[in-house]
Amino acid sequence: MNWKEHKKKLLKDPEFRAEYEALEPEYRLAAALIRLRLAKGLTQEELARLMNTKQESIARLESGSSLPSLSTVKRLADALDAELEINLRPK
Repeated sequence: MNWKEHKKKLLKDPEFRAEYEALEPEYRLAAALIRLRLAKGLTQEELARLMNTKQESIARLESGSSLPSLSTVKRLADALDAELEINLRPK
């Protein structure tokens, strides 16, 4: 069974689906960070230097296992020369 099939099976469980969906914003941010970093041709180490932090911090952000503060997200946007957009909308 490949990952897509396994994920489809797991998402049938309401508890798993709720947890998975609750983590979606973190994973969307992580995916955007990775895309932008790669588009800029930067390694995690290079991005960390631009932000005056450690490579391990960038790795945690990209894994989605660490929820960054708003100030960290702003620093990421600056380091990646990206526009930060925060949006709240009704469900």
